[in-house]
Amino acid sequence: MTAALLSGLTFLLVKDSLTDDSYITLAYAKNLALRGEWALIPGHPANTATSPLNVGLIGLVAFLTRVSGSAHPVLALGVVNMVAAAVFGWGWARLRLPAVGLALVLLNPLLLSAVGLEVLLVPAVLILLVVFATEHRPYAFGLAAGLTILTRLDLIVFVVLIGATLRRGWFKAVGPTLLVALPWHVFSWFVFGSAVPDTLVIKQLQRSFGGAGYFKTGLQAMWGQDPKTVLTFLPAELGVLALLGWLASGRFGPFGALGVGGIAYYAVYSVLGVPPYHWYYVPPLVALTMAGTAIVTRLLEGVKKPRARVPALVLVPLLVAGYLPAFLGRGIPWAYPPYFGNWASATDYARVGHELAARVGTGAVGGPGEIGTLAYFCDCTIVDGFSDRGLLPAQIDQRIEEAGPVFATLLKVNYARFDRSLRPVKLTYQLSFITEPGDWTVYSAAKGVQHLTLTRAG
Repeated sequence: MTAALLSGLTFLLVKDSLTDDSYITLAYAKNLALRGEWALIPGHPANTATSPLNVGLIGLVAFLTRVSGSAHPVLALGVVNMVAAAVFGWGWARLRLPAVGLALVLLNPLLLSAVGLEVLLVPAVLILLVVFATEHRPYAFGLAAGLTILTRLDLIVFVVLIGATLRRGWFKAVGPTLLVALPWHVFSWFVFGSAVPDTLVIKQLQRSFGGAGYFKTGLQAMWGQDPKTVLTFLPAELGVLALLGWLASGRFGPFGALGVGGIAYYAVYSVLGVPPYHWYYVPPLVALTMAGTAIVTRLLEGVKKPRARVPALVLVPLLVAGYLPAFLGRGIPWAYPPYFGNWASATDYARVGHELAARVGTGAVGGPGEIGTLAYFCDCTIVDGFSDRGLLPAQIDQRIEEAGPVFATLLKVNYARFDRSLRPVKLTYQLSFITEPGDWTVYSAAKGVQHLTLTRAG
Protein backbone atom coordinates (compact mmCIF):
# COMPACT_ATOMS: atom_id res chain seq x y z
CA MET A 1 0.00 0.00 0.00
CA THR A 2 2.90 2.36 0.72
CA ALA A 3 4.22 2.04 -2.83
CA ALA A 4 0.74 2.50 -4.34
CA LEU A 5 0.12 5.61 -2.24
CA LEU A 6 3.51 7.04 -3.19
CA SER A 7 2.79 6.38 -6.86
CA GLY A 8 -0.64 7.99 -6.59
CA LEU A 9 0.80 11.14 -5.02
CA THR A 10 3.56 11.46 -7.59
CA PHE A 11 1.04 10.95 -10.39
CA LEU A 12 -0.91 13.97 -9.15
CA LEU A 13 2.38 15.85 -9.26
CA VAL A 14 3.33 14.89 -12.84
CA LYS A 15 0.01 14.36 -14.66
CA ASP A 16 0.05 17.79 -16.36
CA SER A 17 3.64 17.44 -17.57
CA LEU A 18 3.56 14.17 -19.51
CA THR A 19 5.92 13.87 -22.48
CA ASP A 20 4.77 13.59 -26.08
CA ASP A 21 5.71 9.91 -26.20
CA SER A 22 3.55 9.32 -23.12
CA TYR A 23 0.63 10.75 -25.05
CA ILE A 24 1.35 8.32 -27.89
CA THR A 25 0.66 5.57 -25.36
CA LEU A 26 -2.47 7.36 -24.14
CA ALA A 27 -3.73 7.91 -27.70
CA TYR A 28 -3.37 4.18 -28.38
CA ALA A 29 -5.20 3.39 -25.14
CA LYS A 30 -7.94 5.90 -25.99
CA ASN A 31 -8.56 4.37 -29.41
CA LEU A 32 -8.53 0.90 -27.89
CA ALA A 33 -11.08 1.89 -25.24
CA LEU A 34 -13.40 3.83 -27.55
CA ARG A 35 -13.11 2.00 -30.87
CA GLY A 36 -11.37 -1.30 -30.24
CA GLU A 37 -8.54 -0.19 -32.55
CA TRP A 38 -4.81 -0.64 -32.10
CA ALA A 39 -4.01 2.75 -33.53
CA LEU A 40 -2.51 6.13 -32.73
CA ILE A 41 -5.20 7.93 -34.75
CA PRO A 42 -8.76 6.75 -35.46
CA GLY A 43 -9.19 4.44 -38.43
CA HIS A 44 -5.49 3.86 -39.11
CA PRO A 45 -4.09 0.72 -37.41
CA ALA A 46 -0.45 1.10 -36.42
CA ASN A 47 2.28 -0.80 -34.61
CA THR A 48 4.28 1.93 -32.89
CA ALA A 49 3.23 1.27 -29.29
CA THR A 50 6.39 0.04 -27.58
CA SER A 51 4.61 -1.65 -24.66
CA PRO A 52 1.60 -3.82 -25.55
CA LEU A 53 1.01 -4.53 -21.86
CA ASN A 54 0.99 -0.86 -20.90
CA VAL A 55 -1.41 0.11 -23.69
CA GLY A 56 -3.62 -2.91 -23.01
CA LEU A 57 -3.90 -2.23 -19.28
CA ILE A 58 -4.55 1.51 -19.69
CA GLY A 59 -7.02 0.79 -22.48
CA LEU A 60 -8.87 -1.74 -20.32
CA VAL A 61 -9.18 0.61 -17.36
CA ALA A 62 -10.14 3.49 -19.68
CA PHE A 63 -12.86 1.27 -21.17
CA LEU A 64 -14.20 0.65 -17.66
CA THR A 65 -14.29 4.41 -17.01
CA ARG A 66 -16.79 4.76 -19.85
CA VAL A 67 -19.52 4.13 -17.29
CA SER A 68 -19.24 7.89 -16.67
CA GLY A 69 -20.18 8.55 -20.30
CA SER A 70 -16.70 8.92 -21.81
CA ALA A 71 -13.31 7.27 -21.51
CA HIS A 72 -10.67 8.76 -19.21
CA PRO A 73 -7.23 7.44 -20.28
CA VAL A 74 -5.26 9.80 -18.02
CA LEU A 75 -7.21 8.61 -14.99
CA ALA A 76 -6.69 5.05 -16.19
CA LEU A 77 -2.95 5.69 -16.38
CA GLY A 78 -2.94 6.77 -12.75
CA VAL A 79 -4.79 3.61 -11.71
CA VAL A 80 -2.45 1.34 -13.69
CA ASN A 81 0.60 3.07 -12.21
CA MET A 82 -0.72 2.60 -8.68
CA VAL A 83 -1.39 -1.10 -9.29
CA ALA A 84 2.08 -1.54 -10.81
CA ALA A 85 3.63 0.22 -7.81
CA ALA A 86 1.61 -2.01 -5.46
CA VAL A 87 3.00 -5.10 -7.21
CA PHE A 88 6.49 -3.67 -6.89
CA GLY A 89 5.89 -2.98 -3.20
CA TRP A 90 4.56 -6.52 -2.65
CA GLY A 91 7.66 -8.10 -4.17
CA TRP A 92 9.97 -5.73 -2.33
CA ALA A 93 8.39 -6.64 1.02
CA ARG A 94 8.40 -10.34 0.18
CA LEU A 95 12.17 -10.16 -0.26
CA ARG A 96 12.44 -8.42 3.13
CA LEU A 97 14.01 -5.29 1.70
CA PRO A 98 13.86 -1.86 3.42
CA ALA A 99 10.82 0.27 2.64
CA VAL A 100 12.99 3.33 2.00
CA GLY A 101 14.26 1.50 -1.08
CA LEU A 102 10.80 1.91 -2.60
CA ALA A 103 11.25 5.67 -2.50
CA LEU A 104 14.71 5.36 -4.04
CA VAL A 105 13.12 3.75 -7.10
CA LEU A 106 9.69 5.41 -7.31
CA LEU A 107 10.90 8.98 -6.68
CA ASN A 108 13.73 8.86 -9.20
CA PRO A 109 13.38 12.07 -11.27
CA LEU A 110 14.21 10.27 -14.51
CA LEU A 111 11.39 7.78 -13.92
CA LEU A 112 8.95 10.56 -13.00
CA SER A 113 9.92 12.40 -16.20
CA ALA A 114 8.68 9.45 -18.25
CA VAL A 115 5.40 8.63 -16.48
CA GLY A 116 2.86 7.55 -19.08
CA LEU A 117 5.34 5.19 -20.66
CA GLU A 118 5.88 1.76 -19.10
CA VAL A 119 8.35 3.02 -16.48
CA LEU A 120 6.23 1.86 -13.51
CA LEU A 121 5.65 -1.56 -15.05
CA VAL A 122 9.42 -2.09 -15.37
CA PRO A 123 10.21 -2.33 -11.61
CA ALA A 124 6.99 -4.31 -11.11
CA VAL A 125 7.88 -7.07 -13.56
CA LEU A 126 11.57 -7.09 -12.58
CA ILE A 127 10.75 -7.63 -8.91
CA LEU A 128 8.41 -10.48 -9.86
CA LEU A 129 11.23 -12.15 -11.79
CA VAL A 130 13.55 -11.83 -8.80
CA VAL A 131 10.95 -13.05 -6.29
CA PHE A 132 10.02 -16.16 -8.26
CA ALA A 133 13.65 -16.95 -9.10
CA THR A 134 14.60 -16.57 -5.42
CA GLU A 135 11.75 -18.89 -4.39
CA HIS A 136 12.59 -21.36 -7.20
CA ARG A 137 9.10 -21.23 -8.71
CA PRO A 138 9.77 -21.75 -12.44
CA TYR A 139 6.14 -21.78 -13.57
CA ALA A 140 5.36 -18.50 -11.82
CA PHE A 141 8.65 -17.14 -13.14
CA GLY A 142 7.56 -18.06 -16.66
CA LEU A 143 4.29 -16.17 -16.33
CA ALA A 144 6.16 -13.14 -15.00
CA ALA A 145 8.69 -13.47 -17.83
CA GLY A 146 5.88 -13.36 -20.39
CA LEU A 147 4.53 -10.18 -18.82
CA THR A 148 8.05 -8.74 -18.81
CA ILE A 149 8.42 -9.31 -22.55
CA LEU A 150 5.01 -7.73 -23.17
CA THR A 151 6.10 -4.73 -21.10
CA ARG A 152 9.13 -4.18 -23.34
CA LEU A 153 10.58 -6.74 -25.69
CA ASP A 154 14.11 -5.57 -24.86
CA LEU A 155 13.58 -6.59 -21.21
CA ILE A 156 14.20 -10.14 -22.42
CA VAL A 157 17.79 -9.38 -21.37
CA PHE A 158 16.63 -9.60 -17.74
CA VAL A 159 14.45 -12.64 -18.40
CA VAL A 160 17.43 -14.61 -19.71
CA LEU A 161 19.89 -13.58 -17.00
CA ILE A 162 17.55 -13.94 -14.02
CA GLY A 163 16.05 -17.09 -15.52
CA ALA A 164 19.52 -18.64 -15.62
CA THR A 165 19.56 -18.62 -11.80
CA LEU A 166 16.73 -21.19 -11.85
CA ARG A 167 19.41 -23.65 -12.97
CA ARG A 168 17.74 -26.96 -13.81
CA GLY A 169 14.29 -25.46 -13.47
CA TRP A 170 14.69 -22.94 -16.28
CA PHE A 171 13.11 -25.21 -18.91
CA LYS A 172 9.92 -25.37 -16.85
CA ALA A 173 9.59 -21.61 -17.26
CA VAL A 174 9.74 -21.68 -21.07
CA GLY A 175 6.19 -22.93 -21.59
CA PRO A 176 4.47 -20.30 -19.41
CA THR A 177 6.66 -17.58 -20.93
CA LEU A 178 5.59 -18.50 -24.46
CA LEU A 179 1.98 -18.93 -23.36
CA VAL A 180 1.84 -15.32 -22.20
CA ALA A 181 4.15 -13.53 -24.66
CA LEU A 182 3.89 -15.44 -27.94
CA PRO A 183 0.21 -14.85 -28.89
CA TRP A 184 0.61 -11.08 -29.12
CA HIS A 185 3.78 -11.25 -31.20
CA VAL A 186 2.27 -13.83 -33.57
CA PHE A 187 -0.85 -11.67 -33.89
CA SER A 188 1.30 -8.60 -34.53
CA TRP A 189 3.33 -10.41 -37.20
CA PHE A 190 0.26 -11.57 -39.11
CA VAL A 191 -1.88 -8.45 -38.69
CA PHE A 192 0.68 -5.62 -38.72
CA GLY A 193 3.44 -7.36 -40.65
CA SER A 194 5.96 -7.08 -37.82
CA ALA A 195 6.38 -9.05 -34.61
CA VAL A 196 8.18 -6.11 -32.99
CA PRO A 197 7.02 -2.48 -32.81
CA ASP A 198 7.91 -0.40 -35.85
CA THR A 199 9.49 2.10 -33.47
CA LEU A 200 12.68 0.01 -33.62
CA VAL A 201 13.22 1.05 -37.24
CA ILE A 202 11.96 4.61 -36.73
CA LYS A 203 14.15 5.31 -33.70
CA GLN A 204 17.26 3.73 -35.21
CA LEU A 205 16.93 5.97 -38.26
CA GLN A 206 16.79 8.98 -35.94
CA ARG A 207 20.23 7.96 -34.65
CA SER A 208 21.48 10.50 -32.11
CA PHE A 209 20.08 13.74 -33.61
CA GLY A 210 23.61 14.68 -34.64
CA GLY A 211 24.88 14.70 -31.05
CA ALA A 212 26.26 12.19 -28.60
CA GLY A 213 24.77 8.69 -28.72
CA TYR A 214 23.18 6.64 -25.96
CA PHE A 215 26.45 5.39 -24.46
CA LYS A 216 28.26 8.72 -24.31
CA THR A 217 25.19 10.66 -23.16
CA GLY A 218 24.75 8.28 -20.23
CA LEU A 219 28.36 8.79 -19.14
CA GLN A 220 28.02 12.55 -19.48
CA ALA A 221 24.91 12.43 -17.30
CA MET A 222 26.65 10.39 -14.61
CA TRP A 223 29.86 12.40 -14.50
CA GLY A 224 28.76 15.79 -15.81
CA GLN A 225 28.39 19.22 -14.25
CA ASP A 226 24.64 19.15 -13.53
CA PRO A 227 24.11 18.20 -9.84
CA LYS A 228 20.49 17.25 -10.52
CA THR A 229 21.49 14.64 -13.11
CA VAL A 230 24.53 13.39 -11.21
CA LEU A 231 22.39 12.75 -8.12
CA THR A 232 19.69 11.10 -10.25
CA PHE A 233 22.18 8.57 -11.61
CA LEU A 234 24.13 8.13 -8.35
CA PRO A 235 22.03 5.27 -6.88
CA ALA A 236 22.62 3.21 -10.02
CA GLU A 237 26.36 3.93 -9.97
CA LEU A 238 26.57 2.81 -6.35
CA GLY A 239 24.55 -0.22 -7.42
CA VAL A 240 27.33 -1.09 -9.86
CA LEU A 241 29.90 -0.92 -7.05
CA ALA A 242 27.74 -3.11 -4.80
CA LEU A 243 27.29 -5.55 -7.67
CA LEU A 244 31.03 -5.78 -8.30
CA GLY A 245 31.64 -6.54 -4.63
CA TRP A 246 28.88 -9.15 -4.68
CA LEU A 247 30.32 -10.87 -7.75
CA ALA A 248 33.87 -10.66 -6.37
CA SER A 249 32.74 -12.62 -3.32
CA GLY A 250 31.65 -15.46 -5.59
CA ARG A 251 27.92 -14.78 -5.34
CA PHE A 252 25.47 -14.22 -8.18
CA GLY A 253 21.86 -15.32 -7.70
CA PRO A 254 18.79 -13.31 -8.78
CA PHE A 255 20.10 -10.05 -7.31
CA GLY A 256 23.38 -10.38 -9.17
CA ALA A 257 21.52 -11.28 -12.36
CA LEU A 258 19.31 -8.20 -11.97
CA GLY A 259 22.35 -5.94 -11.68
CA VAL A 260 24.20 -7.59 -14.56
CA GLY A 261 20.99 -7.24 -16.56
CA GLY A 262 21.05 -3.49 -15.99
CA ILE A 263 24.60 -3.26 -17.34
CA ALA A 264 23.79 -5.58 -20.26
CA TYR A 265 20.72 -3.50 -21.14
CA TYR A 266 22.87 -0.37 -21.23
CA ALA A 267 25.34 -2.16 -23.50
CA VAL A 268 22.60 -3.39 -25.87
CA TYR A 269 21.16 0.10 -26.28
CA SER A 270 24.63 1.51 -26.85
CA VAL A 271 25.05 -0.92 -29.76
CA LEU A 272 21.55 -0.36 -31.21
CA GLY A 273 22.44 3.21 -32.08
CA VAL A 274 19.17 4.79 -30.94
CA PRO A 275 18.87 8.41 -29.75
CA PRO A 276 19.50 9.05 -26.05
CA TYR A 277 15.86 9.55 -25.04
CA HIS A 278 15.78 9.89 -21.27
CA TRP A 279 13.30 7.04 -20.75
CA TYR A 280 15.72 4.59 -22.36
CA TYR A 281 17.87 4.97 -19.25
CA VAL A 282 15.07 4.04 -16.85
CA PRO A 283 15.39 0.20 -17.05
CA PRO A 284 19.15 0.07 -16.28
CA LEU A 285 18.79 2.82 -13.69
CA VAL A 286 15.93 1.03 -11.94
CA ALA A 287 17.56 -2.41 -12.15
CA LEU A 288 20.90 -1.27 -10.73
CA THR A 289 19.22 0.75 -7.99
CA MET A 290 17.11 -2.26 -6.99
CA ALA A 291 20.06 -4.65 -7.18
CA GLY A 292 22.36 -2.36 -5.20
CA THR A 293 19.80 -1.84 -2.43
CA ALA A 294 19.08 -5.56 -2.21
CA ILE A 295 22.76 -6.56 -2.19
CA VAL A 296 23.67 -4.08 0.54
CA THR A 297 20.69 -5.29 2.59
CA ARG A 298 21.83 -8.91 2.33
CA LEU A 299 25.41 -7.98 3.20
CA LEU A 300 24.24 -6.06 6.28
CA GLU A 301 22.33 -9.11 7.49
CA GLY A 302 25.69 -10.77 8.05
CA VAL A 303 27.10 -7.84 10.04
CA LYS A 304 26.82 -8.54 13.77
CA LYS A 305 27.83 -5.13 15.13
CA PRO A 306 24.91 -2.65 14.87
CA ARG A 307 27.27 0.32 14.63
CA ALA A 308 28.87 -1.10 11.53
CA ARG A 309 25.48 -0.97 9.78
CA VAL A 310 24.85 2.71 10.43
CA PRO A 311 26.66 4.19 7.38
CA ALA A 312 24.78 1.97 4.95
CA LEU A 313 21.45 2.52 6.72
CA VAL A 314 21.92 6.29 6.48
CA LEU A 315 23.07 6.19 2.85
CA VAL A 316 19.75 5.23 1.25
CA PRO A 317 17.74 8.09 2.82
CA LEU A 318 20.53 10.46 1.80
CA LEU A 319 20.29 9.21 -1.78
CA VAL A 320 16.53 9.84 -1.74
CA ALA A 321 17.21 13.34 -0.40
CA GLY A 322 19.62 13.78 -3.30
CA TYR A 323 16.64 13.84 -5.65
CA LEU A 324 15.52 17.13 -4.11
CA PRO A 325 17.22 19.46 -6.65
CA ALA A 326 15.09 17.92 -9.39
CA PHE A 327 11.90 18.79 -7.48
CA LEU A 328 12.72 22.35 -6.46
CA GLY A 329 11.20 25.32 -8.27
CA ARG A 330 8.73 23.36 -10.39
CA GLY A 331 5.48 24.21 -8.66
CA ILE A 332 2.65 21.79 -7.92
CA PRO A 333 1.63 20.16 -10.18
CA TRP A 334 4.60 20.23 -12.52
CA ALA A 335 4.30 22.14 -15.78
CA TYR A 336 7.48 20.43 -16.99
CA PRO A 337 9.30 17.35 -15.71
CA PRO A 338 12.99 17.56 -14.70
CA TYR A 339 14.01 15.89 -17.98
CA PHE A 340 12.16 17.24 -20.99
CA GLY A 341 13.02 17.68 -24.65
CA ASN A 342 9.71 18.28 -26.46
CA TRP A 343 9.15 21.34 -28.62
CA ALA A 344 6.07 22.47 -26.67
CA SER A 345 4.54 21.82 -23.28
CA ALA A 346 1.76 19.27 -22.92
CA THR A 347 -0.63 22.12 -22.04
CA ASP A 348 0.21 24.06 -25.21
CA TYR A 349 0.02 20.98 -27.41
CA ALA A 350 -3.39 20.20 -25.87
CA ARG A 351 -4.63 23.71 -26.72
CA VAL A 352 -3.39 23.40 -30.29
CA GLY A 353 -4.91 19.93 -30.61
CA HIS A 354 -8.37 21.09 -29.54
CA GLU A 355 -8.30 24.06 -31.94
CA LEU A 356 -6.82 21.97 -34.75
CA ALA A 357 -9.77 19.58 -34.60
CA ALA A 358 -12.18 22.43 -35.29
CA ARG A 359 -10.12 23.74 -38.22
CA VAL A 360 -9.27 20.57 -40.15
CA GLY A 361 -12.42 18.50 -39.70
CA THR A 362 -11.94 15.24 -41.61
CA GLY A 363 -8.88 16.46 -43.51
CA ALA A 364 -5.53 14.75 -42.98
CA VAL A 365 -2.77 16.82 -41.39
CA GLY A 366 0.96 16.26 -41.67
CA GLY A 367 2.52 16.28 -38.21
CA PRO A 368 5.16 18.84 -37.20
CA GLY A 369 7.59 16.22 -35.83
CA GLU A 370 5.82 15.42 -32.55
CA ILE A 371 2.25 14.18 -32.74
CA GLY A 372 1.44 12.21 -29.57
CA THR A 373 -0.24 14.99 -27.58
CA LEU A 374 -1.75 16.55 -30.70
CA ALA A 375 -3.23 13.20 -31.76
CA TYR A 376 -4.67 12.58 -28.30
CA PHE A 377 -6.46 15.95 -28.04
CA CYS A 378 -7.28 16.53 -31.71
CA ASP A 379 -8.71 13.04 -32.28
CA CYS A 380 -8.17 13.72 -35.97
CA THR A 381 -6.10 12.32 -38.83
CA ILE A 382 -2.67 13.73 -38.00
CA VAL A 383 0.06 11.67 -39.58
CA ASP A 384 3.74 10.84 -39.59
CA GLY A 385 5.65 7.57 -39.39
CA PHE A 386 4.17 6.76 -35.98
CA SER A 387 0.57 6.85 -37.18
CA ASP A 388 0.72 6.15 -40.93
CA ARG A 389 2.05 2.72 -41.89
CA GLY A 390 2.10 3.81 -45.53
CA LEU A 391 5.24 5.81 -44.75
CA LEU A 392 7.10 2.78 -43.39
CA PRO A 393 8.17 0.77 -46.50
CA ALA A 394 10.83 3.32 -47.46
CA GLN A 395 12.09 3.48 -43.87
CA ILE A 396 12.20 -0.31 -43.57
CA ASP A 397 14.17 -0.59 -46.82
CA GLN A 398 16.59 2.12 -45.71
CA ARG A 399 17.21 0.41 -42.37
CA ILE A 400 17.76 -2.98 -44.02
CA GLU A 401 20.21 -1.42 -46.48
CA GLU A 402 22.19 0.24 -43.68
CA ALA A 403 22.21 -2.76 -41.32
CA GLY A 404 24.88 -5.43 -41.10
CA PRO A 405 24.20 -8.86 -42.65
CA VAL A 406 22.84 -10.48 -39.47
CA PHE A 407 20.53 -7.65 -38.41
CA ALA A 408 19.42 -7.10 -42.02
CA THR A 409 18.39 -10.76 -42.23
CA LEU A 410 16.43 -10.47 -38.98
CA LEU A 411 14.65 -7.38 -40.29
CA LYS A 412 13.77 -9.13 -43.55
CA VAL A 413 12.28 -12.07 -41.66
CA ASN A 414 10.40 -9.78 -39.30
CA TYR A 415 8.92 -7.72 -42.15
CA ALA A 416 8.30 -10.64 -44.52
CA ARG A 417 4.53 -10.24 -44.08
CA PHE A 418 4.45 -6.44 -44.13
CA ASP A 419 1.93 -5.09 -46.64
CA ARG A 420 4.07 -3.10 -49.04
CA SER A 421 1.04 -2.03 -51.04
CA LEU A 422 0.23 0.49 -48.29
CA ARG A 423 0.43 4.08 -49.46
CA PRO A 424 0.84 7.23 -47.38
CA VAL A 425 -2.29 9.08 -46.35
CA LYS A 426 -2.98 11.96 -48.74
CA LEU A 427 -2.53 15.20 -46.83
CA THR A 428 -4.93 18.12 -46.91
CA TYR A 429 -2.99 20.26 -44.43
CA GLN A 430 0.52 20.54 -43.04
CA LEU A 431 1.26 21.64 -39.48
CA SER A 432 4.78 23.05 -39.16
CA PHE A 433 7.07 24.82 -36.74
CA ILE A 434 8.24 28.19 -38.07
CA THR A 435 10.58 30.90 -36.80
CA GLU A 436 8.15 33.83 -37.00
CA PRO A 437 4.73 34.11 -35.29
CA GLY A 438 2.09 31.90 -36.88
CA ASP A 439 -1.27 30.41 -35.96
CA TRP A 440 -0.12 29.30 -32.51
CA THR A 441 2.61 30.37 -30.12
CA VAL A 442 3.79 27.65 -27.75
CA TYR A 443 6.50 27.35 -25.15
CA SER A 444 8.92 24.60 -24.20
CA ALA A 445 11.25 24.54 -21.21
CA ALA A 446 13.76 22.85 -23.52
CA LYS A 447 13.31 24.96 -26.68
CA GLY A 448 11.84 28.27 -25.53
CA VAL A 449 9.14 30.08 -27.51
CA GLN A 450 8.06 28.24 -30.67
CA HIS A 451 5.52 28.99 -33.40
CA LEU A 452 3.19 26.61 -35.25
CA THR A 453 1.33 27.30 -38.47
CA LEU A 454 -1.25 25.35 -40.46
CA THR A 455 -1.03 25.50 -44.24
CA ARG A 456 -2.58 23.69 -47.18
CA ALA A 457 -0.52 20.70 -48.24
CA GLY A 458 1.39 21.35 -51.43
